[in-house]
Amino acid sequence: MTGRLAIVGLGPGAPELMTPLAAETLAAATDLVGYAPYLARVPERAGQRRHASDNREELARARQALDLALMGRSVAVVSSGDPGVFAMASAMFEAIETGKPAWKDIDVTVVPGVSAMLAAAASVGAPLGHDFCVISLSDNLKPWDLVLKRLEAAAAGDFVIILYNPASKARPWQLGEALRLIARHRAQATPVIFAQAVTRADESIEITTLRQADPSRADMRTLVIVGSSATRLVRGPRGPFVYTPRHAELAPS
Repeated sequence: MTGRLAIVGLGPGAPELMTPLAAETLAAATDLVGYAPYLARVPERAGQRRHASDNREELARARQALDLALMGRSVAVVSSGDPGVFAMASAMFEAIETGKPAWKDIDVTVVPGVSAMLAAAASVGAPLGHDFCVISLSDNLKPWDLVLKRLEAAAAGDFVIILYNPASKARPWQLGEALRLIARHRAQATPVIFAQAVTRADESIEITTLRQADPSRADMRTLVIVGSSATRLVRGPRGPFVYTPRHAELAPS
């Protein structure tokens, strides 16, 4: 008998930001599949099996989970943040489309989670109050020329830009190039937010400007938000809030 498969978003890190539905789905699973550090965030339960793998093995992980479901298991595949945002949901459906015909008969559900970009935005105010664009700087699955093409379009269109995967040991230069490209379309005083390990114990949030933004400040745990021409700061009791007005007419002409 075919089992079930759920792709579950754990949220950005803080346990209280995991949704009740996500916690309920994880508790009901017979098998948990995922990147080892994400599995470590899920409380252990007696009789529940864990299948850990490396971060770059998304399709292999998806296929393993689907095979477990074919065996009649109730499988939960874990993702950080929301599983549909640069995460496991897309890999799962790619595997289903290109894999065994029997996988198409598995009951698959996607359990949403609080994404890192929403948690990061909330930590400083409301920078995503108007139109925004989300781009991953990783060129593992797409060429760097395509990243630059999309960045150019987003910057020229005056979107608030959220940058996922801004830097790693293998590509420490990409964020600097991305910020220089954006700066051709934005004032040097444009707010920039570096949100590292958002909602976790070692969280670090920095509000700076496009002129002063230091690319070396970012790593793979960092989310970078670059404001639009309308994004502004307003004084608060513990420091400034960053927000982007919802009314387009408030943007500079």
